[in-house]
Amino acid sequence: MTTTVATGGSSRHELVRLAAKGRPLPSPVEAYFEVANRCNSKCATCPLTFSPQEAAKQLSFGDFTKLVDQLPDLRRAVMQGIGEPLLNRDLAAMIRYLKQRGVYVVFNTNAALLTWRRQVELIDSGLDELRVSVDGSTPETYLKVRGIPAFDRVVANVAEMVRTQRALGTFTPRLSFWLTGMRENLSELPGVIDLAARIGVPEVYLQRMVFGFGDGIDGALARAEENIYDRGYGLQAVALIAEAERRAHAHGVRFRGADGFSPRDSVVDRPPVDAPWRACSRPLRLAYITAQGTALPCCIAPFTDAPYESITLGNYLRDGVQAVWEGEAYRAFRQRLYSSDPPASCRNCGLAWSL
Repeated sequence: MTTTVATGGSSRHELVRLAAKGRPLPSPVEAYFEVANRCNSKCATCPLTFSPQEAAKQLSFGDFTKLVDQLPDLRRAVMQGIGEPLLNRDLAAMIRYLKQRGVYVVFNTNAALLTWRRQVELIDSGLDELRVSVDGSTPETYLKVRGIPAFDRVVANVAEMVRTQRALGTFTPRLSFWLTGMRENLSELPGVIDLAARIGVPEVYLQRMVFGFGDGIDGALARAEENIYDRGYGLQAVALIAEAERRAHAHGVRFRGADGFSPRDSVVDRPPVDAPWRACSRPLRLAYITAQGTALPCCIAPFTDAPYESITLGNYLRDGVQAVWEGEAYRAFRQRLYSSDPPASCRNCGLAWSL
């Protein structure tokens, strides 16, 4: 789910106008911190599995606080990038540092490392939202999509997290299951609803798959033929979503689509929009920071087939946040984004995947 964050004291229209003219923008109000760029899964939809672009690293607590201290207007932080956040032992301390500033904090995890100790750490840290990627309701599909035989362990960990929250008398962090919709796994969406209800997870989200990097890569599922958002598969997808909606209503589970759409609206064909990438506001308000400090335009860009150098906009750790955010590379990227000739990483936004 993409949560809309206000862009400071400026309207989106004003920010687009400034960006189109190459003018400086207000400080980011949202940031993605890639706290670890390695993973204990081998997901068939992730570029890290097939073509990692940066040397393995974990963001240190010192580097993290250095970055946060340069983001005076930060209101929302996502503690993830290409990698598993729970691999970073400083994660809870980082979240506490952000909560002292009143920042809303969320991240996605595969939950394979969500032990009781980590559960308590995350609850105590003040984490607002914890999203668990499951991508199936059976061990077989989980293994095929996520690359490791950890389905039963993940389910046990999340069930224990629910019990831990109840024992401590808290509803935070808000828990949810996330499924990346593909032809390979959509038939198990109703089963994910049942699973959530059985162990006490209150929300399930269906999100779009970004495809492109996987085309031609043996074993990768991020391919156009796995897309569930076209007419050739649309009726079957709508029927499966309708069944999931029926079960969610029966169980009292909230079932939603990512990016503010309902699950059904997120998969049906949308009316054509001229230059839909221009609707994107991420480069106006959001700083994406890899574990190496690299500035990327958004969380979607690494999953596209755009050359990595074309989405590298500077280095926040080396050059400082303001220098990168107002630098020539970022200004040029924004100017292209709001033109009729967008960067390669942005051309399919709003078309092949959600904005």
